[in-house]
Order: sequence, then structure tokens, then C-alpha cells
Amino acid sequence: MTLAGKHAVVTGGARGIGHAIALRLAHEGARVSIVSRTVGTLRQAQGDAAFFRAAADLTERAEVHRAFAACREENGAIGILVNNSGIAESAPLARTSDAMWDRIIATNLTGTFLCTREVVEEMRAAGWGRIVNIASTAGMGGAAYISAYCASKHGVVGFTRAIAAELTGTGVTANAICPGYTETEMMARAVANIASKTGRSEAVARELMAQGNPEGRIATVDEVAAAVLDCINGTQTGEDIVIPAPASALT
Repeated sequence: MTLAGKHAVVTGGARGIGHAIALRLAHEGARVSIVSRTVGTLRQAQGDAAFFRAAADLTERAEVHRAFAACREENGAIGILVNNSGIAESAPLARTSDAMWDRIIATNLTGTFLCTREVVEEMRAAGWGRIVNIASTAGMGGAAYISAYCASKHGVVGFTRAIAAELTGTGVTANAICPGYTETEMMARAVANIASKTGRSEAVARELMAQGNPEGRIATVDEVAAAVLDCINGTQTGEDIVIPAPASALT
């Protein structure tokens, strides 16, 4: 299908996975709005695309409402929402502070809820909409030292399944993309953190992270963007799509 004329909002689209998604959707013809804590409200060229940008703390309902209203004013009714904004921090459970827990849950899970609630009724009224939530393989399993992050991403996966069930038959779909470790600035920081804490080289740290991914390799932002586009073009709903895709999923 063509995305020409459709308005897509990508949260956390200023860099990393979100930026790759925004570029891909713009390339496919969508009008793209980026909502992020780190950008002002302006048009700014990114490659061949010009994105409308609205600054918001996505954990605050009033700021989310204002940002989405600005996006609509600029680019019209919202037909596509990609909830990508998120943070990752690590600590043993005993050293996971209340503040860290609240910060991660609020950003990764509550922010996804607030943004989705902003668009669901207009999508339902239009009879078509696509909601794609960027979760994580950490939302499908567990790992040491990231209890808050795992909990938040399990929440995103569960939330996605719930809204998919609620929206069955409306023309609105909801799916979760679950990337493993992906080549981003966030991963580079994680590699440096592991190397500093363990005394291993960054190359060894990267290899350990790759081994924890499906297919034993690091994902790319373009793979995630392609999976998002597949969800938008398709009719599947309530699915959890792992990136890199396991070989069994490709046969």
C-alpha cells in the first residue's frame, strides 16, 4: 500500500531506531511528525525528509496532549503511531532505586499508553489505523540486572496484545516489534559500560551481546524500520515480531 498522504507520528524519532523509522516512513510518502523530549517544535531537514517536531515529556499527559494536537495541526489526522521512545538503565535488584524503577516504567510503558490513548479514537472513527510499539526481546524473557527494563517491556507487549484484542474488527491494528541488541548510541553506551565494569574489551562485550540475540548477531536499525513498515502495510494484529528474525521465522 502507499503511505502517501498518511500522517505518521514517531516518538523518540530524533535518533537511533526512531530516526531510521521516521526516515523510512517519509521515504514511503508519509507525512511524519516526531515527538521527543529532546527536540523543539520546528521543521528540520533530515536527509531528503522534512519532519515536523514537537517537544514533550511523554510521561506527562498534558504535554503529550499538546504535542499531538500540534502534530495534527501541522500534518492532519493521525493514522499511524510508532511508540519508540524509551530508556534503558541497569542495576542489580537491590540497587534498583525507586527513582530508577519509576523513571523506566513511566517512560517505556506509561508513555506508550498515553500516546496510544491520544490516537485510538480518531483511528477507530476513520476505520483504519496502525499502532506499532517498539518493545524488546527483554519483553519476552528475562535478564540479570535489568528488572525494571524487562518489566516495562513485558508491559508494552501485554499492552499491545490487549489493545489489539480491543480493536479487533475496527480496521485498527496493534503490533509489537521486539528487537534484540541493535546498533544504536544506546547500545554503544551499554558496550562501554560492560567493558568498564568487567575489564573486558569492547569487542568482547559486543560479542557477548550478539550471542544473546536471535541469530547470534546485532540487529540494525534498518531491520527494525522494515519490520515497522511490514506491520503498517499488513493486516496482522496482536503479534510480537522478534528482530533479528530467527531462521525458523524465515522459512
